[in-house]
Amino acid sequence: MPVHHLNPVPDCAVASPREPAEVYDLGRGVETGVQRVRRLQTEARILAREQVEILAADVSALAIRTAEIAQGGDAYPAGVRELASRIAADLPLKAQGLLTLMERAAKK
Repeated sequence: MPVHHLNPVPDCAVASPREPAEVYDLGRGVETGVQRVRRLQTEARILAREQVEILAADVSALAIRTAEIAQGGDAYPAGVRELASRIAADLPLKAQGLLTLMERAAKK
């Protein structure tokens, strides 16, 4: 029985989970310029919304961390605790403001 050698597949050839494969419907015909612009604008809006949601989540996580520092007692200097306390109070409102602005823009 002959021995077959296996060739490893390079990492770049494997689709990463962040880059899903694109499915193209061969039966739909050629996309016009206007159709392509509309599709790309829709994709850009979806991506923008995802980015804002990620930013809001990051800002919320930062608010939690600053609150921990603000309540950290003598481990942190008084000025650091005071500034962290102010930031912790402000950040949740900023995160909510980002999401509210996106909701308003989506309704237009």
